[in-house]
Amino acid sequence: MIDPLDFVQNAGIRHGRIPVADLARLHDLLFDKEGELIYQISGQFDKNAKPGLQLEVKGRIHLNCQRCLEKLACKIDLKTFLLLAKNEVELQQVDEDDTIDAILATPDLDMVNLIEDEVILSLSISSRHAEGECSPLKLKSIEDNLIDKKKTAHPFAALAALKKTN
Repeated sequence: MIDPLDFVQNAGIRHGRIPVADLARLHDLLFDKEGELIYQISGQFDKNAKPGLQLEVKGRIHLNCQRCLEKLACKIDLKTFLLLAKNEVELQQVDEDDTIDAILATPDLDMVNLIEDEVILSLSISSRHAEGECSPLKLKSIEDNLIDKKKTAHPFAALAALKKTN
């Protein structure tokens, strides 16, 4: 926990490593909980003398491919500047500008939650391997499963089977 405005005033710098296993909100998107993220946060003033946090996060995580459901290695290389809004009114004013990312400068900012938020926001909505990189056996299994479900899903499928046997 840091007081972000005090952190900026003192030109604070924090860095470290966070095991992926410690990022609970990220777990639903992951194939496994292996790896760690390396981060650095520094307090700075922007070109307009507004306080902000410069955040850099690097690492590698394993996501679920939405196409084949197998492991998808994802490189995290995130650099962002977050303007610190002193109150809700200032935050709303800044939010109107799509080119600026801002957060509310609460006196007890949880850096791990902030890092996790930024990583989640940086991920693709539908993560998948590049075309042709999915496991063909896994894709075939998924397709066969879907076809089997379609065959039995029709409400009259059982009647059609009975008709064929008579």
